[in-house]
Formats: sequence, C-alpha cells, structure tokens
Amino acid sequence: MQNVEQWFSLQKKSNYVFLGISAVAIAVMAGWWHMIGINSPLGLLGWSGWLTIALTIVAFVLNAATAIPAEVIFLGALGVLLTTGVLDTATSLEGFSNEGLVTIAVLYLVVTGLQQTGSLGWISQRVLGLPKGESAALMRMMLPVMGLSAFLNNTPVVAMFIPIVNEWCRKLRISPSKLMLPLSYAALFGGCCTLIGTSTNLVVNGLLIAEADHPGLKIFDIAWVGLPCAIAGVVFLMLTHRWLLPERKPAISDQDDMKEYTVEMIVNEGSSLIGKSIEEAGLRNLPNLYLIEIVRDALVLPAVSPRELLRADDQLVFVGAVDSILDLNRLRGLQPATDQVFKLDTPRSERCLIEAVVSDSCPLLRKTIREGRFRSRYNAVILAVARNGERLRGKIGEIVLRAGDTLLLETHPTFAEQQRGSRDFYLVSEIPDSEPMRHERAPIALVILLVMVFCAVFGWLSMLKAASLAAIAMVVTGCCSPGRALKNIEWPVILVIGAAFGLGKALEVTGAAEAIASSLIQLAGNNPQSTLIVVYGITGLLTELITNNAAAALMFPIALSLSKTLGVDMLPFAIAVMMAASASFSTPIGYQTNLMVYGPGGYKFTDYLRIGIPLNLIFWVVNCTLIPLIFPFTP
Repeated sequence: MQNVEQWFSLQKKSNYVFLGISAVAIAVMAGWWHMIGINSPLGLLGWSGWLTIALTIVAFVLNAATAIPAEVIFLGALGVLLTTGVLDTATSLEGFSNEGLVTIAVLYLVVTGLQQTGSLGWISQRVLGLPKGESAALMRMMLPVMGLSAFLNNTPVVAMFIPIVNEWCRKLRISPSKLMLPLSYAALFGGCCTLIGTSTNLVVNGLLIAEADHPGLKIFDIAWVGLPCAIAGVVFLMLTHRWLLPERKPAISDQDDMKEYTVEMIVNEGSSLIGKSIEEAGLRNLPNLYLIEIVRDALVLPAVSPRELLRADDQLVFVGAVDSILDLNRLRGLQPATDQVFKLDTPRSERCLIEAVVSDSCPLLRKTIREGRFRSRYNAVILAVARNGERLRGKIGEIVLRAGDTLLLETHPTFAEQQRGSRDFYLVSEIPDSEPMRHERAPIALVILLVMVFCAVFGWLSMLKAASLAAIAMVVTGCCSPGRALKNIEWPVILVIGAAFGLGKALEVTGAAEAIASSLIQLAGNNPQSTLIVVYGITGLLTELITNNAAAALMFPIALSLSKTLGVDMLPFAIAVMMAASASFSTPIGYQTNLMVYGPGGYKFTDYLRIGIPLNLIFWVVNCTLIPLIFPFTP
C-alpha cells in the first residue's frame, strides 16, 4: 500500500513538472525556430524535433536549478513526449526494458549478497585499507577501480564499490561526496584504456569492421591514447578535489545521534582476530566508539592499549553510537557476549536491530536485565543500553533498567509492530540494514561473484545473463534474503535511467541529434585536424544528452563520410568517436555509473558540471593531440 501511495505521489509531482516543461518547451522552441534559418539542418526539423530539444534543455535546467527529484523531472519530460505523440507507448517505455538498465537492477541483488555475507567488508579491508587523509584515500580508491574497469564492465565495478566506499567514508570520517563521483570517473578512466573496457569501445570496433572494411583493433591498441587520458584525469582530480568536489554531509553524521550505548562483545574461538592487536583488528578506527575495558578470565584490563593482543574468549566492553555498534555486530570473529542471542526462536539471519525506549510503566523497572528475564518476556535480546549520555559500567545483564533508558535489541522485525502501542515502551523503531551478517556464506558469495565476472569477461554469457544467474545463486544459497535484495534496489536511479533512455531515443528518432551534429560539423572546414576536433566535441556533447552507445552509433557514419570526403584514413575519426563516447563526466545521465553515485554522494546536478566540464576539456585536448600522432590521417 505504501508503494502505491508513493507511486501516485510521484505521478502527481510529474504532472506539475509536465505542465511547467510544456510551457517552457513551447517558448524555447518558438525562439529557436525564429533564429535558425530554413536552410540549416536544424531549420529543417519538424515540431517534434524542436519539442524534444526544448524538453532536453528544460530537463537539464530544472535538474541544475531546482530541488525537484531527478526522477520526477525525467518522468515528466517522458510524459510530454508520450502525450504529444513524439514517442509511441512502446518506444517511450523501451528504456525501462533496456538491457543496461535491467543489468543495473540485477547487480543490486548481487551486491546485496556480498553485503549480507560481509564480503564487501573483507574486500574493503584488503583493497582499500585505512589511509591517512582525503588525498591518500582518493588515490587508494581510484587505482584499483581503474585497473578492474579496464577489463570488466564499468557498471558491476561501480555497483560493487558504492557500498564499500560508503562504509569506508564513514570509518575515515570523509563525506561520501568526496569519493563517489571520483569512483564513477575512475571506472570511466579505466574503461578508456582497453578495447573491452566499455561496451562503447566494442560497438565502435564492430562498426569499424562492418562499415569501414577494417580488420579491427587489438585489445591494447587504444591504450596509447586512453592511458595518458586516464593519467591526466587522475592528476586533475588529485590537484582539484578539495575545491571542485562538494562537501555534502552524509545522511547520518556524527552529531545526529548523541546516545552512548554500552555493549559487550566476545572474541570467538577460532576467530581471525586472535593474535591481532586492537589496532590491527580495526577496533580503533570506528567513529564514536571507545573500547573501555577487556575482561580476560577474572582480570579486567582498563585503558586498553592499541597494541594489546586479542585472545580467544576476551570480553570487550565498548561505549559508542549506534552506527559503530552496528559495525561491531557485522565484524567477523566477534559476537554479542550474551548467549541469549542463540536462544531466540527466530534464526539470526531473519532478525534485525531495534531501538526501544523504556517507559515509566514497564514491569522491568528497577530490575537488572538478568532478573527481568527480558528475552523470555519479549522474545528479544538486549545488546546495548544508553542512558542520557551516562557511561554505564559493568556487564549488560547487571544493568538496572530505568525509565528513559534506550535499549538496542536483536529480535524479529515484527517486534516493532507488536510493541509500538505497548505501554512498556515510549518509542520503538527499527534500525535500517541491521540484519546480522551471514559470515559463513562469504566464501560462497565471493565464488559467485568470480564466476559472474569470468563468464562476462570471456564472453561465455552476456553481462545481463551472468548477473541474473549470480543474483539467483545469491538468494538460493542463502547469501541474502529476497526481501532485503529487493529493498536494496535504488528505484529512483532505475526510473531516471529508463526515462533518460526515452529522452535520448526521442532525440534520435526525431532527427534532432543528427541535425545538431550536421549543423555543428559545418564549422570544421576541410582541415582533417579541425574536423577531428569538431567530431570529438560533437560526440562528447551527444554522449551527455543521449546514451554513449547511441552517440557512437549516430556519429560513426558521419565521421566515416567526412574521412572519405577529406580523403584521409578513417581510423583517427573512429578512435575519436570511441574515446568521446566513453568519456562522459558533465552530467549524471551521460553515463549510467554517474547516475548510480548521484544518490549515495548526495550530489546536485551542478556538481557534475563544475568538475565534469574541465575533465571533458582535458580529455578533448589530450585525445585530439595524441590521436593524429598515434593514428595518422595518412597511413
């Protein structure tokens, strides 16, 4: 029911945007029609082409200048195209069945399996570590992402790293907006370095073989151009990230929750943490969390040194905020010190964490947690207790409950519904994404991920088929629950991508994209170098407006025709189209990975313009300088 209400609310907003876009679109269309001569390719456009161009401009302006959600704007624009008959129903909805969009949705399910088994945490610890400072973190993240993206599809690489980087930012106390956009850009940098780095490279190579009678490129041929571009991009980000990347606050900041919970954890027998120091185990790097003592046999170790080595059955007493308590709960090798969690009726994989505030009519007041038999009464286990900022001493079971105490409970999700109207608690609320980790399934999840990657890389299966099988395997093997997997899909991202595909399709089918390209190409003249510069620039512009593959497919025949007219080799122009279509930095809709980091980074449309336009210009200069040197016009 809630999803239906949200959908109708979204539709209502779309209608308002629909009216606004329509009015502005008509005005823009009339102005352009007056300014463009009838002999220009743009002047020959029909009303549908002009309306599509106007809608595209208005959509960009609304994204940049208003707080209206991107999905509402693009759904509104798509609604205008459908209502006015520019696109028929099948074509307007075609983007929502696009293979790339469905692949992204399915990959969210795969990533959920990696999250719930703790595999992402292991990858983060092994690959990213804990660098000192924002610049070091940026470099530590970009290099492995570039390396992976050179040989894997960009989309799964970014999908896998988004939750890793998000958690990593919280531990390093860095705003996610400082790393999410560079994550997408790093994937694009790596994709420019090999023929298999992006689907666009393969599309252009296929066109080169089919249309230009060329034997095709080898896997590392474009690296002579792509690698210098990638290096220039990394250097630019390293020099300018402090000024150009925004400082957006994360959804939950250190100041949002001032409650200090007291929680006990125990080091399991056979834990990988045994023999590691407190610092090596990562227990000193969680924000707003303090290890106040270790209980070892009958000995209490206060003021614990970061060099203290952990032993089996050590009981660690922490004080900290709820987010860091969640991190402890996810850490492999630690478990709640109370054995009550193993006596609940519900399997741990189906539980969640819930906060409950004790009321003044609770029957357990002035009793210890152990005396009150909390588990038996509520089928829930108290993991931690917070009391008005007071640091509670002693074990959890010995704490005497008072009115106003906030309890962190591990229980079944139905607890919140059952106790919300109870007089025993003032407030009951579920903590999002708090299911216990399925660490025993981590090897299975990693094997599934590797099989998916190998099937896609070696061409045994398409990316969609490989991801679909991996998603099914994650659910069937118990790496993630179906409910959590569906909740993890970023539906706003899916809606924007689907609607943006429709807008790009309209630019293509109305002839607007080709008219823009043909009008601008007249600026090139008869010089091969200037023509190459214009071809690259137009391809880059179209890539920001329509899909990268559509831009490449649209510009390739134009570039082929220009090379024949000038009597020069086609290859430099093909490389220019390939590189320009693979390098989209200035808009969130230009490339799907840009859109995937839009929400997690908390970005605005203008953030992409501020850092993306200089990057586009750098790639433009580097490519148009190197391409004629490496791939001469006269072979």
